[in-house]
Amino acid sequence: MISAGKSKANANPTKAFFVRMITRDITLEDCIFDLIDNSIDGAWELAGGQPMALSDNVDLSPYIISIEITEDRFTILDNCGGISLDDAVDYAFTFGRKEEAEAESFSIGVYGIGMKRAVFKIGTLIDVQSTYRENSDLASFRVPINVDDWLGRHDGDWDFDIDDSEHLAEAGVRISVAGLTESAARSFESPRFIQNLRRSIARDYALHLHRGLTIEVNGEPVQGWLMELRQGGEFAPMRAKFSERLDDEDVHIEILAGMMAPPPDDSEPSEDFDEDLNTSGWYIVCNGRIVLAADKTAVSGWGSPGWPQWHPQYTGFLGIILFASRRADLLPLTTTKRSVDETSAIFRQYRPHMRDVSKEWVAYTNHRKRDREESMAKEQAAKAVAIYDVQDRKEVELPKVAPKKTIPQANVLYMVPKDKLRDLASALGNINMPYKDVGLKSFNYAYEDLVGDE
Repeated sequence: MISAGKSKANANPTKAFFVRMITRDITLEDCIFDLIDNSIDGAWELAGGQPMALSDNVDLSPYIISIEITEDRFTILDNCGGISLDDAVDYAFTFGRKEEAEAESFSIGVYGIGMKRAVFKIGTLIDVQSTYRENSDLASFRVPINVDDWLGRHDGDWDFDIDDSEHLAEAGVRISVAGLTESAARSFESPRFIQNLRRSIARDYALHLHRGLTIEVNGEPVQGWLMELRQGGEFAPMRAKFSERLDDEDVHIEILAGMMAPPPDDSEPSEDFDEDLNTSGWYIVCNGRIVLAADKTAVSGWGSPGWPQWHPQYTGFLGIILFASRRADLLPLTTTKRSVDETSAIFRQYRPHMRDVSKEWVAYTNHRKRDREESMAKEQAAKAVAIYDVQDRKEVELPKVAPKKTIPQANVLYMVPKDKLRDLASALGNINMPYKDVGLKSFNYAYEDLVGDE
């Protein structure tokens, strides 16, 4: 019998369990985005910039991220500086960031699992090649990973071998994944998946693409979505900057909001209206990456106390809030980087700013219904301006639509012989005149004759 006082329960996780857990709640698209994020972090570092504000003039045009997707392989290649051998040994291939490891400045990686989670989600035969500059010379290595063999080793060794490698054409990283998982193989053979991936890259990396970064998918560069607000006449978007000190680090906040496009002519959507393609709503950006796009849910406040539920009537509104910090753990993003941690202190602090400007737009769309023609004429005077060119202004400016004076109406209803009505219609010049028009014309004739024109 084993003495309870001298034994220990084995609490070490199995490799298979760990891989299942880190890949379970992330989509294939998000995994690809994790790999793109790593490349972009390298580009920012080489360019000497920090993704803090829209006004930064950092040039990312020298950097290219090329993604190739086929039915049996995924490859991503960049020229963004590569991973050094020391970094590969110390943290790039570890599962989770070591306590003593310093987080990359102005990255959006927090937990140190992005690349590993991504490649495990995609396939089982992985090859990571890196070429980097060591002093003035190029150095290279590769890390080949056969996931099935690695999982089959029960010796407690979680490490990966690092081998010598030929140089890539430029300093950068090439990741190739074969032996695709079932979900990856099924997605990669779908043209719709590729189309949706391109659309998401164009939107979520719009700020980087604007600075000249090239992201290619199957040889074709992605064109970034041009984010614009309208100004002119009685319309002016807001743009305000703030800074907070958290845990001895600065967090920079920038808010822009206003009219992206005129509201719909009818507050009720037509049958062919697709809410999924509606780009209105709130965009939340962390260190340059859009982590929540066109949000119309309670995450960005819609439907919370003092804030109405989103309605198609509000279409045309665009709000952007940017958070930037040297430390990504101070930013309000989730581990998948595709949503917001609503418990984040900095997010809770600034959500009331989002509510206030949203309510201004809601009020405008309500007032607009009183005089649609006047409002539409004013909207035509507002021209699209790129968000980078919006001037600082603490509050959004929207027209105040004065209600038109209403005249009480009365409904006149009476029955007359049909032949007499047709005779009267003929006398008024049109025997086929609608009955309603015959009634109005005869009323106006009698009114002018007996009362006079007022």
